[in-house]
Amino acid sequence: MKLVRSALILAALAAATLTACGQSETADAVVPLEIGQGTSCALDGMLLADYPGPKAQIHYAGQAEPDFFCDTVEMFHLYLKPEQVRAVRGLFVQDMGKADWEQPRDHWIDAKSAFYVHGSKRHGSMGPTIASFALEQDAAKFAAEYGGKVYRFADVTPDMVVLDGGALHDSHM
Repeated sequence: MKLVRSALILAALAAATLTACGQSETADAVVPLEIGQGTSCALDGMLLADYPGPKAQIHYAGQAEPDFFCDTVEMFHLYLKPEQVRAVRGLFVQDMGKADWEQPRDHWIDAKSAFYVHGSKRHGSMGPTIASFALEQDAAKFAAEYGGKVYRFADVTPDMVVLDGGALHDSHM
């Protein structure tokens, strides 16, 4: 009887510990925030709502608000070649299989699980961009229509996201 009671107490403690762990993970879960009319790019101050193409956001540890980017190329550039190493809690991009290219809103997805099209004819806020998609078939369809090649997050390299001359492609500036 004593052995059974000890086993029950241990089981209850284990369940309570697992429940507490699950609650702290949920409380710490990072969710994407939607952009507003005044949301600006962390790199250049451009207003995200004024430009076409996929947007991105990086959530850093110890920072309440994410850094927003008016283009996925900027997000990749900063993530792959950071000037400062900061703990990243979450990366989000927009699913261009669902979002309107000209005025993208909502449809945020985890950047690390997304599919990307590099080298297409479609331009974002800074000229040539990397289109982001939740589904591989949407990325393939986009690449067939606009050109480019489909990549996974881990296959995007620093030489694909060089920030030299985006302003040369921007007719809004």
